[in-house]
Amino acid sequence: MDPNLLYWKSHGQSFLGRVQIWFNILDPSSLLTSNLEIQKAHDDLGSGEKLSGKDQHLLISLSSVHADSGAVLPLIFRPPALMPLSIPWVVASLLPHRSVSPALAWQFLLQSYNAGFNYTHRNSSSEQQSEKRSLRQLLLMAGTVSYATFAGALPQIIISRLHVTSAPLQSFLRFALPIPLSAALAAFSVSVIRSEEKENGVRVFDSNGNPVGISKAAGEKAVRETALSRAALFGTTAAVPNMLTLLLQRRIFQRNSLLVTSIHYSSVALVFALMIPLSFSIFPQLGAIEKESVEKELQAAAVDGHLFYHRGL
Repeated sequence: MDPNLLYWKSHGQSFLGRVQIWFNILDPSSLLTSNLEIQKAHDDLGSGEKLSGKDQHLLISLSSVHADSGAVLPLIFRPPALMPLSIPWVVASLLPHRSVSPALAWQFLLQSYNAGFNYTHRNSSSEQQSEKRSLRQLLLMAGTVSYATFAGALPQIIISRLHVTSAPLQSFLRFALPIPLSAALAAFSVSVIRSEEKENGVRVFDSNGNPVGISKAAGEKAVRETALSRAALFGTTAAVPNMLTLLLQRRIFQRNSLLVTSIHYSSVALVFALMIPLSFSIFPQLGAIEKESVEKELQAAAVDGHLFYHRGL
């Protein structure tokens, strides 16, 4: 078992514990670390040296190394890069636009980054590299980005193409519809991009950290949990600012639209930043699956009643 997963096994089983760890991991200053320093930090973690939760080597390893392959993650797809890179796209994608083109453009940027992030943080333990597999994955990503871009811009497309002028209907399309839409598209992206884990399974470990085989049931559980956590991230990011904006427009700042708009931008950025560590912490990085839920040939290895798997992110 990778040193990162061994750390999550011993320190990441409670929600509050995971939240604290993720708040430390998401420090953007770790993005300045070189690949050589990252590899050294990962080696130090694997050496068995006891590190505190705020030790820099520990945080660098957890934030920059893939827990299946041991490879250094691409800079722009490391967890600390998610907030600074995504906030402009998230804010712009939730803005009311005057035409369809900017809505599609911002959605394309957001959905493309989400697809890349989901693919980078997949569970790759059962993958076999081949030209056919690479082409299939490329088509899956292109299809996911295209569909999510169009679906994400759907409220603006309806307003523009159907010439919606009713204020209540515009409010519904601009502020209410994006909430379930954002959550559904985030979950959809994870489910499709990481569909191979459900089809081929992922590596599972016993309680001592020894690999015991490949489980499709664990792969399905890993993808489902990650999709739900991503839906919580984007659904909450859309819900809180949009509901706040509607309340302010109707009750407090009816005549000051500029102030309402400023509050909306700020609240989207703030909620998104706070929800990243919270959503990452909903489920453990090292998930557990009950003995009865895995394949029969693996049940004998679950001597204490369950097996472990890397959930991905």
